[in-house]
Amino acid sequence: MKGIRFSGRSPALWCVFGLLLAVPAAAAAQADTRVTFARDVAPIFQQKCQVCHQPDSIAPMSLLTYQEVRPWARAIRRRVLAREMPPWHIARNVGIKQFKNDRSLSDEQIDTIVQWVDAGAPLGDSNDLPSPIAWPDPTAWQLVERFGEPDLIVRTDPFTMPADGQDKWWRPIVDTEVTQPRWVRAIEIKPSFPSGRKSVHHVLANLVQNEDALTGLARSFAAGNDGDQPGAGLFMEWAVGKVGEIFPANAGKLMLPGSKIRWEVHYHAIGEEVRDDVVEMAVYLYPLGEEPRYRTILTAFGGRTGEIDIRPGQMTTTEGFTVLKAPARFENFQPHMHMRGKAMSIEAIYPDGRQELLNLVDNFQWNWHVNYVYADDVAPILPKGTVIKVTAWHDNTAANRNNPDPAQWVGYGDRTVDEMGFAWVDVTYLEQEDYERLSVERAKRGSNNE
Repeated sequence: MKGIRFSGRSPALWCVFGLLLAVPAAAAAQADTRVTFARDVAPIFQQKCQVCHQPDSIAPMSLLTYQEVRPWARAIRRRVLAREMPPWHIARNVGIKQFKNDRSLSDEQIDTIVQWVDAGAPLGDSNDLPSPIAWPDPTAWQLVERFGEPDLIVRTDPFTMPADGQDKWWRPIVDTEVTQPRWVRAIEIKPSFPSGRKSVHHVLANLVQNEDALTGLARSFAAGNDGDQPGAGLFMEWAVGKVGEIFPANAGKLMLPGSKIRWEVHYHAIGEEVRDDVVEMAVYLYPLGEEPRYRTILTAFGGRTGEIDIRPGQMTTTEGFTVLKAPARFENFQPHMHMRGKAMSIEAIYPDGRQELLNLVDNFQWNWHVNYVYADDVAPILPKGTVIKVTAWHDNTAANRNNPDPAQWVGYGDRTVDEMGFAWVDVTYLEQEDYERLSVERAKRGSNNE
């Protein structure tokens, strides 16, 4: 370079040379710290998203590969920031905080996804990609790995849903073919794949059997009745986002000889005929002769028929109250509302007047009926006489993007355009001595309902 004299002793030379070396070094450092799909985001998707986001599953698109994910990057950013996806809509800072099936993203995971999208959603080094997961066959029973093959499978009679038209409800009654008393440790319901899974909104499987000869805890109590009303009641409920029910140790459901399942399958039209559809239910039994001490009853707490009055263009609050007829442990909390559902809380009002907020779902999504299953050490233990208060909020305004018609009055009903406002709870009823013992054990561990 003319006019410039270089010397081994020149400070200017070494300064320029140092800058030239620093540029690629800085670029390399930036490359190492930049969030990429391959190294940072793909493991999160495998852990939290892909169980639903795979071909022909319940999610609307597959997220198994970078090529599948990239077009949805901005939408993914928006949904995870709003904590709408993955579907885990419970308020994180109030009530009970420990669950067996927590699928939510941590703050760190959300930040990673946001940084990745804001950086242009780069792939990164494909060598950093984690090995693909061999996901179970979507047509297979999901609890087989834990319990083995089902001991009993109960099926609906076939039903054909037209391509278009109003919702339909299919209510066949079928025999269980149980020949002796058997206790149930897990249940799983599976609509047909793939058409039935797209068309079935929810399934109710009611256990019908003669329980006149039962006594004690096996007889149980049906919450919400003035007296001790025995009955098997609802065997299992299924909705989009739910797989099955697993009962805690030494608890379960009881099936008696001659029992039947009274089905209610809610279908909606999907633009194609669903012909001769069959819904199946797998039942996993305790070993023959093994009888758990406690019986668990699936119970609806909250607003029922005639209690929901949602005016056009308004937010509405509905409260429902139920007195527990015996000490009980609550195993889960599963809000149930439809398209105008906004939020739901469940509270315990104890016999001494003390009130406790057990949980709040503050971002309810009507097409994801998440079942929040309590960790064993924090599952609420409640004395006889406790009042269970369920509060449901419905949004019938134009701000609710799921609202089909904010000018329409809405009441209680079975259609998705009607409304409901109750919580499904698996209630394990206890003897008084069991309640006192469990309460003492809980206190010694220093574990409250948190």
